[in-house]
Amino acid sequence: MKLYNTYTNKIEEFKPLKEGVVTIYYCGPTVYNYIHIGNARPIVFFDTLKKYLEFKGLKVIMASNFTDLNEKILNQSKIEGISEMEVADKYIEAYLDNVRAVNADDSYIKPRVTECIPEIIEFIQGLIDKGSAYESNADVYFRVSSVKNYGALSNRKTDELIQGARVEVSDLKESGLDFALWKKFDEGIVYDSPWGKGRPGWHTECCVMINNIFKGLIDIHGGGSDLVFPHHENEIAQNEALHHNRLANFWVHNARINFGDEKMSKSLGNVVWVKDLTCDPRAYRLLVLSYPYRNIISYTDELQLQFSKEFEKIRQSYTKLFYFLDVNDAFNKDSKTGISSSILDKFIEANENDMNTPNGVTAIYEALKNVNQILRSTKDKESLSSLYNVLTVMLHVYGLDINLERMGSETRLEYDAWVNARSTKDFEKADYYRKVLTDKGIEL
Repeated sequence: MKLYNTYTNKIEEFKPLKEGVVTIYYCGPTVYNYIHIGNARPIVFFDTLKKYLEFKGLKVIMASNFTDLNEKILNQSKIEGISEMEVADKYIEAYLDNVRAVNADDSYIKPRVTECIPEIIEFIQGLIDKGSAYESNADVYFRVSSVKNYGALSNRKTDELIQGARVEVSDLKESGLDFALWKKFDEGIVYDSPWGKGRPGWHTECCVMINNIFKGLIDIHGGGSDLVFPHHENEIAQNEALHHNRLANFWVHNARINFGDEKMSKSLGNVVWVKDLTCDPRAYRLLVLSYPYRNIISYTDELQLQFSKEFEKIRQSYTKLFYFLDVNDAFNKDSKTGISSSILDKFIEANENDMNTPNGVTAIYEALKNVNQILRSTKDKESLSSLYNVLTVMLHVYGLDINLERMGSETRLEYDAWVNARSTKDFEKADYYRKVLTDKGIEL
């Protein structure tokens, strides 16, 4: 399998550090508001990557954090008139609702910043002891000059970063590139530390969480491309200074979703909240997976409508196939045919090539095309059963599962009544039961 590694700026062969096991961490939300469809793109991508690796037979241990201590949360608590922790809990619950809504697995590890404050303080003290951090008026800053390869992830030179970077200017810092590890704070939730009361800096949290959970270098660290600099660059700098590794073997980033031609942003107000999607959320997922994960998507209502129609076609064809196999008792999990094997090979090849999900979606469409052709002509049960098996696998990997139940006793009686009416040429009754069955989604 090959993946694009942001750190090396090239597609590389991916091999787990430990045979048979893949460790993944991607940055989660600061929980002060609902998430929009751009925020949900990494949820979809990394869930799909996890499902594909599991399809390959690998054990995947995945974590994604909640930043539940932040000035935005404090400000939101004032707006809503509730505590910071109540704000965090509210939007964590809403976030997980959205994770489930887009048909992503929610059983991954979910660390929270407030759960690891002692380890964060210990981590910062370790950097001070090594000379890679310094205290300044009860704040603590990372000394960027203490690491050699700063800028390697974002592929920028230090002087370029100084001239145009998103860095915090402060007289308390030795250099404009130095960033806060601990900030003096006297409002809201604060913690005692060797440097006074305050809160941890954002860039330190994920380093500590990763080391807490995985105890060393992980296979994949990811998130949205907007995190490459400064967040992920600063994570690498800290971990190299203290633990002498770049935290992850592969750095994998998905591109953002624009609102039309503009960047989608909560501050700009041009967002589509996941909770407010009027389409089947799986249609949103189909839209996302129909574009290369490293390409920006320009979202419009018309584009989402297009993919809503596409998903409905997928759902109808799969449903028709399912009930054909059901009424004919033709399910066979061991069925294999040349056409279905060929389609599955194309699906695998697409994902092995840097998670080329657009080509994977094309394989799904090819399978459905064959299903519709066979249902219209030979109705070959072996071929249809084999295509059903392959389709079910592909739809699951892409989180497009269509869960159907086999006919119950009442529906089976209606089906038998339709068969008997046809055999006795009672066409009026046959038409009646056909309508009853088709209204239930059973195509005859």
